[in-house]
Amino acid sequence: MSCHKGATNNQLKPNVVLIYADDLGRGMLSYYGQKIVKTPNIDRLAYQGLVFENARGCMLCAPARASMLTGYHDCHPDKWKITKGGAYYAVSDSISDDLISNTIEKLVPEHKNIHHMAQVFKDVGYTTAQFGKLEWGFSVSKKQMDAHGWDHYCGYLDHMRAHGFYPPFLFEDGDIMPMSGNTRKDCGKTIEPETPESYKDRWDMTGKKLYSPNIILTKLLVFIQQNKNKPFFIYHPTTLPHGPVAVPEVHQDFIENDTLTEVEKEYASMVKMLDQHVGRILDELKQHRLLDNTLFIFTSDNGHELYYTMKGRCTKKGKNILTGVNYNNINTKYYSECGGDIFDGNDGMAGRKRDNWEGGSRVPLIMSWPAEIKGHREVSNLVANFDLITTFADMLHIQLQDPKDGISLWPVMNGTGPDTEHTYVVNASFQGASIVTNEGWKLRHYAPKNTFQLFYLPDDYREKHDLSHQHPERVILLKKQLLKECSGDYNNGLFSAKSNIIPVVVNP
Repeated sequence: MSCHKGATNNQLKPNVVLIYADDLGRGMLSYYGQKIVKTPNIDRLAYQGLVFENARGCMLCAPARASMLTGYHDCHPDKWKITKGGAYYAVSDSISDDLISNTIEKLVPEHKNIHHMAQVFKDVGYTTAQFGKLEWGFSVSKKQMDAHGWDHYCGYLDHMRAHGFYPPFLFEDGDIMPMSGNTRKDCGKTIEPETPESYKDRWDMTGKKLYSPNIILTKLLVFIQQNKNKPFFIYHPTTLPHGPVAVPEVHQDFIENDTLTEVEKEYASMVKMLDQHVGRILDELKQHRLLDNTLFIFTSDNGHELYYTMKGRCTKKGKNILTGVNYNNINTKYYSECGGDIFDGNDGMAGRKRDNWEGGSRVPLIMSWPAEIKGHREVSNLVANFDLITTFADMLHIQLQDPKDGISLWPVMNGTGPDTEHTYVVNASFQGASIVTNEGWKLRHYAPKNTFQLFYLPDDYREKHDLSHQHPERVILLKKQLLKECSGDYNNGLFSAKSNIIPVVVNP
């Protein structure tokens, strides 16, 4: 049992809705200047609420989710483990409730003394629900979902299956939820990059009847209807706009846009659908007169990724398509114009998903709560995804049972402490660890070459100028701080399948 001090009976508990977009770089939001795709519903949240301009996620989906839900950064070697995906493929041919319920071993939470996000809300009487790409996977058990405090959940229990949008089954509270008309074991996962063959594959709708994001959204809206008279916490880790690209139809905004390829139109439609889903959730809350007292949070797990590549136009391979020069990720690196990204999804930053450049882990973070957050504010406070659990605990007067890495953003939200921020934040990546300070200094470790680089982000948004030789004393200080957060080994900030993903045991 956790030790906590609950909110008093006369305090009005806000409903909380947390939308977690998948691979959405902040450059895809029209609030940040996106010209091709308009996102009016997400923009509305921003213009009526609080926008954190210096928010950190992680560089990959599973670490980001584990970090956010537990309150620990992703350079720890021992706080949580990530399981290998694909476990549920092994039982797809002979699906049964008994087989599913006993499918996966070794997915029990390793640290029972960790306070998880849903448990914070359950401590003060909330009903908790998760809809979408569930937990941090890559394969998840019902036992894990129950242990982490979820009263209700609906969606995928395997991130690999979530890369297809037409699954033959989803899960609802541990039970199989058949998706009638969806017959493809691969869940309708499509082919990359764009070719005539991949286009034909995407639009071959054989065995692809029900589009999972729409089904999951409907379940979420029903949950609001059924729980409107009691406080609830909804976590919606949507699969949008993660690829490979798949959408039931191209949005009318893009049909006649001759500047876009067909696959770019479809990707834009996925982002547009995400925005429309946000709008439908807001409308549902408004219909039940819940909107004013609902804390609505919109954010993303990691930086932008390219799912609309095509030869001669757009690539996510390690080469600049303008010059033909390979990226060495020291003095040559990915930018949107170098990869042919017509959307500039990483908002002009260097790098993208998996990188420790800014484009890998700097994410949108927007909060709206009409009854508490008054008017539009942009704040530059250095914050992170692992701050949310601490923030919720502070807001609800909960004493967390374990010391978190996060800080509470509640004083920033209610206007009593606008200076609340981290002194520094660390991140892991496929390239190595990095540390960013609230003054704007950033040290990145490029592990393959054991190279450290120093940047001053307020003057160098695109990370073009390595200042390590000009400021050796600062490099020494930041290396010391980074090594401490990596528990004495910089390689704890180097993400790899060998060291960070544990195998899944599937029962016969």
